[in-house]
Amino acid sequence: MTRKIRLGAFLPGGGQHVASWRHPDQPADGATSFEFHKRLALTAERGLFDAYFLADNLAVGFGGAREGGNARIAGFEPVTLFSALAPFTKNLGFIATASTTYEEPYNTARKFASLDLISGGRAGWNVVTTTGDPTAQNFNRETQLPHAARYRRAAEHVDVVKKLWDSFEDDAFLRDKESGVFYDQEKLHESEHRGEHFQVRGPLNIARSPQGHPVIVQAGQSDDGRGLAAATAEVIFTAHQHIGTAQEFYRDIKARARGLGRNPDHILIMPGVSAFVGRTLEEAREKYDRLTALIVEEDGVGLLNGLTGGTLDLRGYDLDGPLPPAPPTEGMKSRQALIRQIADENNFTIRQLYQWIASARGHYTIVGTPETIVDTLQEWFENEAADGFNILPPWLPTALDDFVDLVIPELQRRGLFRTEYEGTTLRENLGLPFPVNRWAGARSAAQAAE
Repeated sequence: MTRKIRLGAFLPGGGQHVASWRHPDQPADGATSFEFHKRLALTAERGLFDAYFLADNLAVGFGGAREGGNARIAGFEPVTLFSALAPFTKNLGFIATASTTYEEPYNTARKFASLDLISGGRAGWNVVTTTGDPTAQNFNRETQLPHAARYRRAAEHVDVVKKLWDSFEDDAFLRDKESGVFYDQEKLHESEHRGEHFQVRGPLNIARSPQGHPVIVQAGQSDDGRGLAAATAEVIFTAHQHIGTAQEFYRDIKARARGLGRNPDHILIMPGVSAFVGRTLEEAREKYDRLTALIVEEDGVGLLNGLTGGTLDLRGYDLDGPLPPAPPTEGMKSRQALIRQIADENNFTIRQLYQWIASARGHYTIVGTPETIVDTLQEWFENEAADGFNILPPWLPTALDDFVDLVIPELQRRGLFRTEYEGTTLRENLGLPFPVNRWAGARSAAQAAE
């Protein structure tokens, strides 16, 4: 099958841009409006997107920073929301975020397995380690765990969840009313996990789904994050400003995966892209300028405070001066470095910096026509920088409508994107293999060796 671009849709109901809730087209209460989220899901499915993706915070605001949050300071828990949205769609996947630092593996495994069954095999788990002391203070800690410790815990957490998802083999449930046998007891397995962070006996009390288990997604860019992604992820969300850094990341992840015995083609790398689409360049720029003008100064500064690690309070600085040095913290180290890179490469003032990152928080922003936007996506896709993209419409619903109505047809015209869904599960549409149950696989291997 010809390789096609994969597309995720990052659609927080409160909008992506820090000022999106002020836009006349954006419902001010969109973050907690189920009907609005349903509209977004139906539009994404009309556009043949692979999945609807939602990040999640476990504190008020972005990483606990109350300034710069606005409509993003509060919203739905993603798995709950997606469970409600799934019956209204047929093919669209749902990728929800859950924390390996503040959740137990059994709870994580159970809720994502439930979403996978409710949706008929369309669930994905975005694995995050979660940063910020304000979040830690909501979970019996004063400070966040060190970066390396979070990733060690995450690796073990994912391992336990995958073991739990294999508790029942695919054909374990007989449900034979005639004999009275509900399931084959030989096809139910305990995990018996004992590790540094978790002791989990199992089994998980839910069956496997039509896609085997949810797709595992990860977004780390630090060395620890890359290691976790190469070992466990099937889809990787990433942030880059240049095709060169995207290529370095792409090739590094694929090489790491190959070194771990994984098929690199079974790991899809999808950089984030925020697109301001216009039928002309002037129209696209007008949309960008209009939204930029709605940024409240305090919100822009607060956004930067959070993204630079939270130790530097920029409210005391000249906003038309340069971004001052900020020591790295135990938070999102790769994002802190990316924000510094954007400031330095463009010689941005503090004001110019928050205006630029307001739409996508460090992801790539494109302002242009459908043709110029697809030119960029095609270049990255065809030159080892991306397998697809996570699209971040700056405000909703209009920017999503623009992408579906203007950019998707251009992608299809060039043969880069599907014209209909390939299957009914998220795995089928992403072109990812079905995960063989570890117990059934071991038994088949033993029988073949006899």
